[in-house]
Amino acid sequence: MPRRTKIIATLGPATDDAKTMQGLIQCGLDLARINLSHDTHSRHRDRVRALRACVDGSSRHVGLLADLQGPKIRIGRFREGSVVLKEGELFAIDLTCPLDEGDLHRVGTTYGDLVRDVVRGNTLLLDDGAIALWVNEVQDSVVHCRVVVGGELSNHKGINKLGGGLSAPALTDKDKIDIRFAAELGADYVAVSFVRNADDVRKARTLLREAGCQAGIIAKIERAEALNCIEEIIDASDAIMIARGDLGVELGDAELPSVQKRLIRLAQERNSVAI
Repeated sequence: MPRRTKIIATLGPATDDAKTMQGLIQCGLDLARINLSHDTHSRHRDRVRALRACVDGSSRHVGLLADLQGPKIRIGRFREGSVVLKEGELFAIDLTCPLDEGDLHRVGTTYGDLVRDVVRGNTLLLDDGAIALWVNEVQDSVVHCRVVVGGELSNHKGINKLGGGLSAPALTDKDKIDIRFAAELGADYVAVSFVRNADDVRKARTLLREAGCQAGIIAKIERAEALNCIEEIIDASDAIMIARGDLGVELGDAELPSVQKRLIRLAQERNSVAI
């Protein structure tokens, strides 16, 4: 009986050895992913060449997936590398704070629109939900918060908004460069991170076609607002990827299993693929 489940594995430093790469293929690798959030184009190019050299010596076909970084909504750095936030304390995310000057009272952010995306009563989740901040007030360029769930907070941790609603566009300038790189590599699929709606998928497809690439588009579902138009996103893409990390942070862990089942069912009903 043919195997219907497909196996995706991410290439990186741990797979650069030719023996390891050959082992992945022999064990049933179907789709090799390069993560464009990390490493250089040169090193990814070398990995793809090595992959194809190994595939050429086997009887298997292995596709290539280029995974775009998408918008990175993060805090800056702390002077001491980290701080310990305690429940009930006040803490601010301050656009005027230099990105390497965070302290126990405030930290900067790479996301300039944060002050327009949040209001009093919102909850911000940092470090994949390990830290929770309740928004007291948004004043000019500062989001004043109270710590609801404390702990150690270190440099460059991600920011999510409970329930979704951060307005950063899915395709950044870096992503547009990486789309051209994916076309150069002859990728079979390109994954678009933090998709908000079907227009994000269509824009990525247009950029790919302009670069001369016929790759399929995988829409990564990791924003809560994507669920409001999920049927349109499925129809506009060639597959969806349920990115449970960020999606789970925005929805809450208790909601995630049922949402995942719904997404898989919708993809099947619309003759699409769910990862």
